[in-house]
Amino acid sequence: MATALDGLPPLRDVITAFGLDAKKSLGQNFLLDLNLTGRIARSAGRLADVTVIEIGPGPGGLTRALLLEGARKVVAIERDDRCVAALAEVAAHYPGRLEVIPGDALATNIEDLAEGPLRIVANLPYNIATPLLTGWLTKGPWPPRWLSLTLMFQREVAERIVARAGDKAYGRLGVLAGWRAESRILFDIDPRAFTPSPKVTSSVVELLPRKDAADAPVAAVERVTAAAFGQRRKMLRQSLRSLGVDPAALLEETGIEGTRRAEEIDVDGFLRLANAYARSAAFATSRPSTKEARPG
Repeated sequence: MATALDGLPPLRDVITAFGLDAKKSLGQNFLLDLNLTGRIARSAGRLADVTVIEIGPGPGGLTRALLLEGARKVVAIERDDRCVAALAEVAAHYPGRLEVIPGDALATNIEDLAEGPLRIVANLPYNIATPLLTGWLTKGPWPPRWLSLTLMFQREVAERIVARAGDKAYGRLGVLAGWRAESRILFDIDPRAFTPSPKVTSSVVELLPRKDAADAPVAAVERVTAAAFGQRRKMLRQSLRSLGVDPAALLEETGIEGTRRAEEIDVDGFLRLANAYARSAAFATSRPSTKEARPG
């Protein structure tokens, strides 16, 4: 029980005391199993010499595990005022080690929250998980200050993150993650571990930034992958026409056969295409697509 570990009330008591019924509008599914929150915290690596950024801490199960595992400091971003009040008790129990910031994680630059190295560890709200990840992977300069991402996603999203060329789940998100990070699924979590129970299995994913990630304009990568995977059943010589360039010239410059389809092109191939496209007049005069924010 929680009282045997950190002297704080059990999470179910916290939820009752503060009226923390999970809100679907905030994508909330609270993880109450302290064995699992401890496992997530331990899987995030050494915490004693970093600041841990947590998104959507809810009643504080993972927050408490991170502090119990020795995190030097945890900075938690929470939109729900009810949870902010509940987390005040945790902050009082760990003086100077927990800072709770009310606000929207999507509108927050995490590198402004603390000095020094960071680790991001979170049971991400399902409804903002993908845009949060893509934001962290595309923000420059590279490599970033965060040392690792240890994040929970729906299993389907986790599979897209770690997918490689030829995999059924391979798409824009797999290209982006494969370009900027080394990723792997650490373990799955049964829906019954959450309150309320989601309808899908969740997975904890680790992403480590690639210090030697190839240079390419982020916007060009996003537009090329959006064009290719937006019509993934078509050959590249057709799907890339939406970029406003001659696909034949682009493909010839990069040494990629026009008869191939998006799922057959590895990350390096897409980066070659992106750099070639970035040198074109069409890229210089194009406007970002609204689809670029959430690669699939």
